[in-house]
Amino acid sequence: MLRKIIDVAVAALLLQSASGVASAAPDAVYFNANVWTGDPQQPKAEAIAIDDGSIVAVGSTAEVRKLADAKTRAIDLQGAFVVPGFIDNHVHFINGGMALAQVDLRDAATRAEFTQRIAQAAAKTPKGQWVKDGNWDHELWGGELPTRDWIDKDTATTPVFISRLDGHMALANSLVLKLAGIDEKTPDPEGGTIVRDRNGRPTGVLKDNAMNLVSKAIPPLSDQELAAGLESAMEHAVARGVTQVHDMGGIEDWRVIELYRRARASDKLRLRIYSFAPLADWQKAAEYKKRNGSGDAWLRWGGLKGFVDGSLGSTTAWFHKPYDDAPNTTGLTMVDPEQLRAAITAANQAGLHVAVHAIGDRANDWLLDAFEKVEQVGPKKDWRFRIEHAQHLTPAAIERFGPLGVVPSMQPAHAIDDGRWAEKRIGAERLKGTYAFRSLIGSGAHLTFGSDWPVAPLDPLTGIYAAVTRRTADGANPNGWLPQQKITVAEALRAYTAENAWAGFQEGKVGVLKQGALADFAVLSKDLFAVPATQIINVKVVRTVVGGREMYLAR
Repeated sequence: MLRKIIDVAVAALLLQSASGVASAAPDAVYFNANVWTGDPQQPKAEAIAIDDGSIVAVGSTAEVRKLADAKTRAIDLQGAFVVPGFIDNHVHFINGGMALAQVDLRDAATRAEFTQRIAQAAAKTPKGQWVKDGNWDHELWGGELPTRDWIDKDTATTPVFISRLDGHMALANSLVLKLAGIDEKTPDPEGGTIVRDRNGRPTGVLKDNAMNLVSKAIPPLSDQELAAGLESAMEHAVARGVTQVHDMGGIEDWRVIELYRRARASDKLRLRIYSFAPLADWQKAAEYKKRNGSGDAWLRWGGLKGFVDGSLGSTTAWFHKPYDDAPNTTGLTMVDPEQLRAAITAANQAGLHVAVHAIGDRANDWLLDAFEKVEQVGPKKDWRFRIEHAQHLTPAAIERFGPLGVVPSMQPAHAIDDGRWAEKRIGAERLKGTYAFRSLIGSGAHLTFGSDWPVAPLDPLTGIYAAVTRRTADGANPNGWLPQQKITVAEALRAYTAENAWAGFQEGKVGVLKQGALADFAVLSKDLFAVPATQIINVKVVRTVVGGREMYLAR
């Protein structure tokens, strides 16, 4: 209580001008709430006062309402649960926005349902346009990979190129293979695989860098299409309490950064964006930052995202030992390791923020070694290197994250998805270091959470549910899959808020509700600490505020 009184008193003083005459009262006060602030010094409160996009006071309803005058907007939250705005550490934002208008194959559970949905989408697609995205999961129908023969008869005149939900494998119909010039004689590109039948004929499935052979044949998106994707993505995000995303790119990366800058200049951003460019473009990114700075609190750039390997679902994640169900492979590296190491070093020296995708245990070991070597060269500084996904770790690797200051940038919804079938890929022993949330926190690491949208749903409440319960999507693990790695609601909330703020060099500015922080918060239908953990997935977002502005209000 003393701390609350002091904070409100300080806020009142700040609302005085130098002459001692009271300046304008706060723009708004939200009161009669159940506020989880994320601030260890004042974890609970009842009210928040906002002025010019920032929080000027946090405390009891009586204390905060004293700061208001007749012009202050006063919003009675009627006891609702309030948390800092959710930050998603890893999205492909424009891809996700555009995928909302494409065929949805995520829950297609049979071959017949898969082919029927594609046929329906092709029938509705205007001539010359492509059917893309999809996010299919072949594990839902037993693990058989689809082929172009499944869909050709219904898509003879419509180009179809649909991704597996992890984004590391896609299916092309025969028309697309022809447009891309892929046939029996086409060699596998470095870091990719063209899946072939027993006669050497491409089946239509392309893994990792082999997908680039088709990407080059896809007509470029118009500015209008990109802008529509952004608008859809923003609407989708704020309706789920997301007030900031770390965008790892995927479509027209540099055009998208310019799209974001135009939206910011016209005050059309509805949430904050930290935009990452490809690590291979580090020189361009360094020059861009030199010319344009790094942005502001709404839009920032200067992050770079690279790849070590592929994914578990596509059997392209890089492991020390072969896959149990594909003993002819240990996965692959998407970039030559020495070239990747050189790019990490050069980007770091250029003052850019490096994040690299690694899923298999060998990929993570290699990347931790690479980051450690960079840290050993030159003066000590605040690197905040990130491993995107950090899915499968050896016991020794887990213990390295905290001491090295490497951020495990993880996506808990993947755990309750992969848990349905991961054991057949790598066996029970290697699974012990899979999605090791509890162990990583124990190592002292800054565990951060996100979605990988559109690979998984852009929904922090689903992510919190997954991290706390670890119940797989098929209902087969009611007590949790690898339950020793469960974490608490408070830890999961911090991973979506304050820890993500730290991972983006914004600690104290976002991810916490305290005086001086930006006024980003979400209002939920239920108290996450009061409902059974299994019911968290049913909690709804009823209001989202970004920079003191209401960006979403449930109807």
